[in-house]
Parts: sequence; structure tokens; C-alpha cells
Amino acid sequence: MSKNKKELPADVKEELLQTLKARFEKNINRHKDIQWSKVMERLEASPAKLWSLSEMEVTGGEPDVVDSDSKTGEFIFFDCSPETPKERRSLCYDRQALDARKANKPVNSAMDMAEELGIEMLDEEEYKILQQLGSFDLKTSSWLKTTADVRKLGGAIFGDRRFNRVFIYHNGADSYYAARGFRGSLRV
Repeated sequence: MSKNKKELPADVKEELLQTLKARFEKNINRHKDIQWSKVMERLEASPAKLWSLSEMEVTGGEPDVVDSDSKTGEFIFFDCSPETPKERRSLCYDRQALDARKANKPVNSAMDMAEELGIEMLDEEEYKILQQLGSFDLKTSSWLKTTADVRKLGGAIFGDRRFNRVFIYHNGADSYYAARGFRGSLRV
């Protein structure tokens, strides 16, 4: 990393841009009406966002463009790895849940890690959009941004794909599993 934590060194930036472009071209079905040149313009103008995309990549997320916002001009990236990102597993839901655990605490929470990476956790609607683009989480599951009313009662939601269907479940927010992580989104 360069002196500024949120800015990538030139060689890392170039490698990341090549990786993102190759993934973009390989998965046109995710973004049929979006041109790479327009995405590249936004990426070049957003060093901190590139840093977050790099963190998504390093932790196993395989970020790719899935949509654009016609009002803001932003491109929306989701983690598109086949399974929930490897380096973001075995996490409870949020800081409150982590602090509530008395024994066998995980190293972090999904919400805290998302904030550290500069990304947002996918919510239920976004997760269903992702699942329309392919088959994800066939062996793993992903924590999803949970509404305040559910979280207030001690729970959190997660999703996965089994039996060719997308399921949204609930669990105690303080639980964590080796096969559960989280997926993120980033607007650039």
C-alpha cells in the first residue's frame, strides 16, 4: 500500500484494473448495457473506491459490475465469487453480537469488516438480484444486512442457494460458522 491507506500503488492499481476488465468481459451477462470504458473513467477518478475494490478482491470476493444508477451515474459492484468470500467467513453479524459472546469469539463481525473494507453488505433484495445473475452460495451462506426490527430481537438474516432455490433464513446474530461470510456492494 502507498502512504495513503486508501490509495493503491501504481502496479497494484494496474493489475487490479486488468483483473476487473477481464472479469467484466468474461461475464457480459451481468452488465449487458454497460461499457467498460465508462466504468474505467469512474474507477480512475476514484482512488478510495479502487482501494475498496482491491480489498474485495484480496478477500476473495471477485467483484464485478452488476448494474448502474441512471440518476447518479454510479456503477454498482457486487461480490460475484461462486461461494461467499473465503477471507470473510467465521464472523458473527455485528459488533453488538461480537461483544455479547462470552466464549469462542470470532475475530471480527461482518458489519465491522464491511466498514473496514469501505463497502456495504448486501441486503435481501440485492442478494436476490445477485442470484438472478448466476448460482451463488451453493455450499456456503452469506450474512445479509438485517432490518432494525429483526436485529433488535437478537437475530440477523442470511441467504444461500440450495435445491436450485434461494433461501433467506434467520439466526442469532452472535452465531458464526466456517461456511458463512458476507458479500458486499460498492458504488463507484
